[in-house]
Amino acid sequence: MEEVNDGDVGESKGETTIRRRRGCTFEKNDFLPEESFKSWGNYSRALRETPFRLKERILARSEDEIELVEMKARSNFEMKKTLNWWDLMWFGIGSVIGAGIFVLTGLEAKEKAGPAVVLSYAVSGTSALLSVFCYTEFAVEIPVAGGSFAYLRVELGDFVAFIAAGNILLEYVIGGASVARSWSSYFATLCNKGPEHFRIVVPSISPNYGHLDPIAVVVITIICFFSVFSTKGSSRINYIATVIHLVLIAFIVIAGLINADPHNFTPFAPFGPRGVFQASAVLFFAYVGFDAVSTMAEETKNPARDIPIGLVGSMVITTAAYCLLAITLCLMVPYQKIDPDAPFSVAFHAVGWNWAKYIVAAGALKGMTTVLLVSAVGQARYLTHIARTHMMPPWFALVDAKTGTPVNATIAMLFATAVIAFFTSLEILANILSISTLFIFMLVAVALLVRRYYATGVTTKTNQTKLIVCVVLIIASSCATAVCWAMDVGWIGYTVGGVVWVIATGGIWLCVPQAKQPKLWQVPLVPWLPSLSVFMNIFLLGSIDGDSFQRFGIWTAVLLVYYVLFGLHASYDTAKEFEGRRRGEQANRVEEGLAPAADSPTNS
Repeated sequence: MEEVNDGDVGESKGETTIRRRRGCTFEKNDFLPEESFKSWGNYSRALRETPFRLKERILARSEDEIELVEMKARSNFEMKKTLNWWDLMWFGIGSVIGAGIFVLTGLEAKEKAGPAVVLSYAVSGTSALLSVFCYTEFAVEIPVAGGSFAYLRVELGDFVAFIAAGNILLEYVIGGASVARSWSSYFATLCNKGPEHFRIVVPSISPNYGHLDPIAVVVITIICFFSVFSTKGSSRINYIATVIHLVLIAFIVIAGLINADPHNFTPFAPFGPRGVFQASAVLFFAYVGFDAVSTMAEETKNPARDIPIGLVGSMVITTAAYCLLAITLCLMVPYQKIDPDAPFSVAFHAVGWNWAKYIVAAGALKGMTTVLLVSAVGQARYLTHIARTHMMPPWFALVDAKTGTPVNATIAMLFATAVIAFFTSLEILANILSISTLFIFMLVAVALLVRRYYATGVTTKTNQTKLIVCVVLIIASSCATAVCWAMDVGWIGYTVGGVVWVIATGGIWLCVPQAKQPKLWQVPLVPWLPSLSVFMNIFLLGSIDGDSFQRFGIWTAVLLVYYVLFGLHASYDTAKEFEGRRRGEQANRVEEGLAPAADSPTNS
């Protein structure tokens, strides 16, 4: 594959290549430049070698240095380092406070949790905070645009990283589509219309897909323009909008509590503990987005300081805001009378403050706009790094020389988001999104355990076996507990699952020595914190409905087909080319006496 880097190509060739690669122009080789796709004969041979290639790549692990240097070089130009902890914190707040609180709160309070929806937010917020801690260590040690995809590639291998990558992209497309449709509903409220007013209803199509939403498409298009233009500019827009948004949230809480009726909190949990956790699994959607901040590590001035402050600070503020808003809503209106489409606006109307619903709608629109903006920035950077490995076409990895942003990846992801937003209802989107997010967060927590307790050439075979057994037991006990919860089998199942989880986590703590210590920032209470993150994410998965798992399974099957037909062969060829180049460099270094002959190349 032809690598083009600024300054190391001939003038005419370099200028031609750079000119061609700006914007969204492309050529055939930008998508499938690898040897396996040069001809039908090459592709047929690659398909015959699929079992061999799969065996080689399924556990191939990358290295920190490769992700930090080699992968970034494949984008031709570097992203601009313009962000600090203040930017990241506001990005974190802006990425989260949106459709989840302003739409799903009413839906879940009315149908599953009642006033206990505040506990649902506390549970999902705790789970999200545990995941935030896991992300911080990786983002500081591997500050690249790939986020969890890069972390999983380093610790759990190419195959697991690819499955996670597909779900990451699904998460962002669905999340953006959900927020865009909610934006449309609140905009209609602001215009004194019903939530469905601007949607086009097609009677011949299922209601889940037949309420077409052109407003959502327009909003996504505008967001695309801002996110392509400048990351720092997007940060400033997000900061201003988020500050205004927090002021409006403070107004909602104060005005709502003025109209509070304590009797509305009775009964507090009408659907019991099961309803609380079922709502919590769906409301995890409200915390989706903070991982987008980790993808901005490549554009952060001082990752070791800025990322932990930005991520943890934003999550604490967000969780507190969510709990306050949930309490306010349920004190204003009996949970049975909460409107699932625009709960806060209708609640103020119910208490006689009809004018306040316009302020609520405006606040919701500002919040959802920042969520869309941060989501657009984050999803493009995920796709950029995935494309750097050639698991997706390398055209998506290119960074524009002028803006310092991944223009191609941004436009492609937001186009997919707009298509989904145009057709699909919010409830379907939220459930699928929660599964993908919880699954990815669980994998990142497992990866952190592997990172701390396993290092090639350091960890003995015995300790490696102990680690594998303990991690498998942690996942198995968490799954068993989630199944017991889903099937309502009683306390014995929970007790057995909990005991096995404690023994497995304690086994790592007592019997497996840590193989690697972080240089700059470390998550506290390892292995207990990441193990608890695994448990909570899997447990919440057990509260999601079966139809959503079917859709998740279908999507995963599609990913596997794509991987076997394209992603595997593209990444295999790229890795082999990289290894060959490294061998050549190593041979030159040995000849020059700069390195011992024992040095070996690593996987890309």
